[in-house]
Amino acid sequence: MLGTHKQNFLKGARDGLPIFLGYFAVSLTLGIAAKASGITAFQAMLASLTNNTSAGEFIGFTLIAEGGSYLEMVLMELIANARYLLMSCALSQKMEPKTPTWQRLLMGHGVTDEIFSLSIRVPSKLDPFYTYGAIAVAVPGWTSGTFLGVILGNVLPASLVSALGVGLFGMFVAAFIPAAKKDKVVAGTVAASFALSYLINRLPVFDFLSSGMKTVLLTVLIAGAAALLFPRKEEAADGA
Repeated sequence: MLGTHKQNFLKGARDGLPIFLGYFAVSLTLGIAAKASGITAFQAMLASLTNNTSAGEFIGFTLIAEGGSYLEMVLMELIANARYLLMSCALSQKMEPKTPTWQRLLMGHGVTDEIFSLSIRVPSKLDPFYTYGAIAVAVPGWTSGTFLGVILGNVLPASLVSALGVGLFGMFVAAFIPAAKKDKVVAGTVAASFALSYLINRLPVFDFLSSGMKTVLLTVLIAGAAALLFPRKEEAADGA
């Protein structure tokens, strides 16, 4: 990647501006969900600052509201955020081998789906300062939106707060619908998830499981079954 650290940082900040706007809008509904879980504005903001993931935070807030155990929290956060391990490994291959460990750790903390998408498309080697620029702009949008969402949840009418809270579920739906439309396996997996989730919450035989443990169980079983029954074929190498 050409340019100095300063130039690359500024370029990353510029490219991260659209992410800031998207994060701010989505995190408002996350803040409302946090407020419904009994979490203060400061606590929600701190959670967003240290855990940059909508799915992970939403799961955490839900488990807190339901009185979930620490074990359930650890398992669900591990499952929900496992993809970031793969993203970080991929980005590590784009950096110079001599990149200091502290720079790698700092970038790893700020990796999200959108920031990864920006960073992985950088031509040639990746200067970590480009990613730092994107993080420096995007993460404040996420944290400030979460903070403001809790505040809005405290002052807006309950009916409006309830309506806005649906927005986060809409974001999750928007995340898998395009993939389900293109891939029958994904569509089938989504349909199976809905059906089994309904059954496990309706059948009395599963009442001994908490809500969080039911989610952990379904996630592992459905994802594992899909991986075994419909494995992805590796793409042929270029020029092969």
